[in-house]
Amino acid sequence: MYVRMSKRVYENNVLDMFSLLRDNRAVMAEFKSFFPLQVSRVHEVCGAGATAFATMACGQADMRVLWLQTSWQIEQLNPAGLAAFMSPKNLVLVEVENHNDLLACTEDGLRSGAVDLVISVATQKLDLTAGRRLQLAAEQGGSTGILIIPEGAGSNATQTRWHCSPIFKGNHISDKNLTLQHWQLIKNKIGTLSGWKVYWDAKAHRVIVVSEDGQ
Repeated sequence: MYVRMSKRVYENNVLDMFSLLRDNRAVMAEFKSFFPLQVSRVHEVCGAGATAFATMACGQADMRVLWLQTSWQIEQLNPAGLAAFMSPKNLVLVEVENHNDLLACTEDGLRSGAVDLVISVATQKLDLTAGRRLQLAAEQGGSTGILIIPEGAGSNATQTRWHCSPIFKGNHISDKNLTLQHWQLIKNKIGTLSGWKVYWDAKAHRVIVVSEDGQ
Protein backbone atom coordinates (compact mmCIF):
# COMPACT_ATOMS: atom_id res chain seq x y z
CA MET A 1 0.00 0.00 0.00
CA TYR A 2 1.29 3.45 -0.94
CA VAL A 3 0.40 6.40 1.24
CA ARG A 4 0.98 9.89 -0.04
CA MET A 5 1.69 12.62 2.50
CA SER A 6 3.09 16.11 2.48
CA LYS A 7 6.66 16.87 3.51
CA ARG A 8 5.43 18.60 6.66
CA VAL A 9 3.29 15.63 7.71
CA TYR A 10 6.19 13.27 7.00
CA GLU A 11 8.60 15.38 9.06
CA ASN A 12 6.12 15.57 11.94
CA ASN A 13 5.64 11.79 11.89
CA VAL A 14 9.39 11.22 11.94
CA LEU A 15 9.82 13.67 14.79
CA ASP A 16 7.03 11.98 16.75
CA MET A 17 8.66 8.58 16.20
CA PHE A 18 12.06 9.76 17.44
CA SER A 19 10.43 11.53 20.37
CA LEU A 20 8.66 8.29 21.35
CA LEU A 21 11.91 6.32 21.10
CA ARG A 22 13.70 8.89 23.23
CA ASP A 23 10.93 8.81 25.84
CA ASN A 24 10.94 4.99 25.93
CA ARG A 25 14.71 4.94 26.44
CA ALA A 26 14.39 7.43 29.27
CA VAL A 27 11.69 5.33 30.94
CA MET A 28 13.80 2.17 30.59
CA ALA A 29 16.87 3.92 31.97
CA GLU A 30 14.87 5.13 34.97
CA PHE A 31 13.49 1.63 35.57
CA LYS A 32 16.97 0.06 35.43
CA SER A 33 18.09 2.31 38.25
CA PHE A 34 15.64 0.44 40.53
CA PHE A 35 15.34 -3.04 38.99
CA PRO A 36 17.13 -5.45 39.26
CA LEU A 37 16.86 -4.72 42.95
CA GLN A 38 19.78 -3.35 44.92
CA VAL A 39 21.78 -6.25 46.36
CA SER A 40 22.59 -6.71 50.04
CA ARG A 41 19.28 -5.06 50.89
CA VAL A 42 15.77 -6.20 51.80
CA HIS A 43 12.85 -5.04 49.68
CA GLU A 44 9.08 -5.44 50.10
CA VAL A 45 6.28 -6.02 47.63
CA CYS A 46 2.51 -6.13 48.04
CA GLY A 47 -0.55 -6.36 45.82
CA ALA A 48 -2.09 -8.99 43.56
CA GLY A 49 1.03 -9.08 41.38
CA ALA A 50 3.50 -9.49 44.25
CA THR A 51 4.34 -13.12 43.49
CA ALA A 52 4.88 -12.27 39.82
CA PHE A 53 7.27 -9.50 40.89
CA ALA A 54 9.26 -11.95 43.02
CA THR A 55 9.44 -14.58 40.28
CA MET A 56 10.64 -12.00 37.74
CA ALA A 57 13.33 -10.96 40.20
CA CYS A 58 14.44 -14.60 40.29
CA GLY A 59 14.75 -14.67 36.53
CA GLN A 60 16.93 -11.59 36.10
CA ALA A 61 20.05 -13.74 36.53
CA ASP A 62 21.02 -17.34 37.22
CA MET A 63 20.20 -16.98 40.89
CA ARG A 64 20.15 -19.45 43.74
CA VAL A 65 16.88 -18.78 45.52
CA LEU A 66 15.53 -19.64 48.96
CA TRP A 67 11.73 -19.30 49.09
CA LEU A 68 10.10 -19.35 52.53
CA GLN A 69 6.45 -19.53 53.49
CA THR A 70 4.28 -20.88 56.29
CA SER A 71 2.88 -24.38 55.87
CA TRP A 72 -0.71 -23.37 56.64
CA GLN A 73 -1.03 -20.87 53.80
CA ILE A 74 -3.66 -21.87 51.26
CA GLU A 75 -1.65 -20.72 48.26
CA GLN A 76 1.45 -22.87 47.91
CA LEU A 77 4.24 -22.46 45.38
CA ASN A 78 4.72 -25.04 42.63
CA PRO A 79 8.40 -24.92 41.55
CA ALA A 80 7.45 -26.15 38.08
CA GLY A 81 5.50 -22.94 37.62
CA LEU A 82 8.75 -20.98 37.76
CA ALA A 83 10.25 -22.71 34.72
CA ALA A 84 9.58 -19.67 32.50
CA PHE A 85 11.61 -17.52 34.88
CA MET A 86 14.34 -19.72 36.31
CA SER A 87 15.53 -23.30 36.59
CA PRO A 88 13.61 -25.06 39.39
CA LYS A 89 16.87 -26.78 40.38
CA ASN A 90 18.12 -23.42 41.66
CA LEU A 91 15.17 -23.12 44.04
CA VAL A 92 15.01 -24.30 47.64
CA LEU A 93 11.44 -24.16 48.97
CA VAL A 94 11.02 -24.23 52.75
CA GLU A 95 7.81 -24.29 54.78
CA VAL A 96 7.81 -23.15 58.40
CA GLU A 97 5.21 -23.31 61.15
CA ASN A 98 4.68 -19.66 62.06
CA HIS A 99 5.63 -16.02 61.49
CA ASN A 100 8.47 -16.01 64.01
CA ASP A 101 10.05 -19.05 62.38
CA LEU A 102 9.67 -17.34 59.00
CA LEU A 103 11.59 -14.28 60.19
CA ALA A 104 14.28 -16.39 61.84
CA CYS A 105 14.84 -18.51 58.72
CA THR A 106 14.82 -15.42 56.52
CA GLU A 107 17.49 -13.82 58.68
CA ASP A 108 19.61 -16.98 58.65
CA GLY A 109 19.28 -17.34 54.88
CA LEU A 110 20.30 -13.74 54.25
CA ARG A 111 23.24 -13.84 56.63
CA SER A 112 24.59 -17.16 55.34
CA GLY A 113 25.37 -15.86 51.85
CA ALA A 114 24.62 -19.36 50.55
CA VAL A 115 21.92 -18.05 48.19
CA ASP A 116 21.62 -14.95 46.04
CA LEU A 117 17.99 -14.20 46.82
CA VAL A 118 15.75 -14.93 49.80
CA ILE A 119 12.01 -14.57 49.23
CA SER A 120 9.66 -14.75 52.21
CA VAL A 121 5.88 -14.70 52.16
CA ALA A 122 4.89 -12.83 55.32
CA THR A 123 1.36 -12.89 56.70
CA GLN A 124 1.81 -10.39 59.54
CA LYS A 125 3.09 -6.86 59.93
CA LEU A 126 6.83 -6.44 60.39
CA ASP A 127 7.99 -4.16 63.17
CA LEU A 128 10.99 -1.87 62.88
CA THR A 129 13.25 -4.16 64.91
CA ALA A 130 12.57 -7.16 62.68
CA GLY A 131 13.11 -5.04 59.58
CA ARG A 132 16.45 -3.77 60.84
CA ARG A 133 17.63 -7.27 61.73
CA LEU A 134 16.85 -8.46 58.21
CA GLN A 135 18.64 -5.49 56.64
CA LEU A 136 21.72 -6.16 58.75
CA ALA A 137 21.66 -9.85 57.80
CA ALA A 138 21.43 -8.97 54.09
CA GLU A 139 24.40 -6.61 54.38
CA GLN A 140 26.47 -9.23 56.19
CA GLY A 141 25.65 -12.05 53.79
CA GLY A 142 25.60 -10.07 50.55
CA SER A 143 22.21 -11.54 49.63
CA THR A 144 19.07 -9.77 48.47
CA GLY A 145 15.78 -10.19 50.30
CA ILE A 146 12.22 -9.84 49.04
CA LEU A 147 9.35 -9.89 51.52
CA ILE A 148 5.91 -10.50 50.02
CA ILE A 149 3.68 -8.69 52.49
CA PRO A 150 0.00 -7.85 53.00
CA GLU A 151 -0.77 -4.26 52.10
CA GLY A 152 0.09 -1.92 54.95
CA ALA A 153 2.20 -4.53 56.74
CA GLY A 154 5.69 -3.33 55.82
CA SER A 155 8.61 -2.15 57.92
CA ASN A 156 10.12 1.33 57.82
CA ALA A 157 13.53 -0.34 57.57
CA THR A 158 12.90 -1.67 54.06
CA GLN A 159 15.05 -0.36 51.22
CA THR A 160 12.19 -0.18 48.72
CA ARG A 161 8.53 -1.13 48.74
CA TRP A 162 6.57 -1.96 45.60
CA HIS A 163 2.88 -2.30 44.84
CA CYS A 164 2.27 -4.63 41.91
CA SER A 165 -0.93 -5.59 40.13
CA PRO A 166 -1.85 -7.25 36.82
CA ILE A 167 -3.53 -5.19 34.11
CA PHE A 168 -6.34 -6.99 32.31
CA LYS A 169 -8.37 -4.14 30.86
CA GLY A 170 -6.59 -2.31 28.07
CA ASN A 171 -3.79 -4.88 27.82
CA HIS A 172 -2.62 -3.99 24.31
CA ILE A 173 0.65 -5.89 24.06
CA SER A 174 0.76 -8.01 20.93
CA ASP A 175 1.26 -11.40 22.63
CA LYS A 176 -2.07 -12.17 24.31
CA ASN A 177 -0.42 -14.90 26.38
CA LEU A 178 1.46 -12.24 28.33
CA THR A 179 -0.01 -10.34 31.26
CA LEU A 180 0.86 -6.69 31.57
CA GLN A 181 1.80 -5.66 35.09
CA HIS A 182 1.69 -2.27 36.80
CA TRP A 183 4.59 -1.82 39.18
CA GLN A 184 4.60 1.17 41.51
CA LEU A 185 7.58 2.07 43.66
CA ILE A 186 5.81 3.42 46.74
CA LYS A 187 8.75 3.66 49.17
CA ASN A 188 12.39 4.32 48.41
CA LYS A 189 15.04 5.14 50.99
CA ILE A 190 17.47 6.81 48.63
CA GLY A 191 15.55 8.16 45.66
CA THR A 192 12.34 9.10 43.96
CA LEU A 193 9.09 7.19 43.47
CA SER A 194 7.68 6.14 40.12
CA GLY A 195 5.63 3.53 38.27
CA TRP A 196 5.93 1.39 35.15
CA LYS A 197 3.98 -1.01 32.98
CA VAL A 198 6.00 -4.17 32.43
CA TYR A 199 5.83 -7.77 31.27
CA TRP A 200 8.16 -10.76 31.31
CA ASP A 201 9.87 -11.73 28.05
CA ALA A 202 10.72 -15.42 28.50
CA LYS A 203 12.88 -15.55 25.35
CA ALA A 204 14.98 -12.54 26.31
CA HIS A 205 14.76 -13.61 29.95
CA ARG A 206 14.16 -10.11 31.24
CA VAL A 207 11.53 -7.58 32.24
CA ILE A 208 10.31 -5.35 29.41
CA VAL A 209 9.01 -1.85 30.12
CA VAL A 210 6.27 -0.63 27.79
CA SER A 211 4.90 2.81 27.03
CA GLU A 212 1.83 4.19 28.76
CA ASP A 213 -0.51 2.89 26.05
CA GLY A 214 0.91 -0.61 26.48
CA GLN A 215 2.63 -0.76 23.10
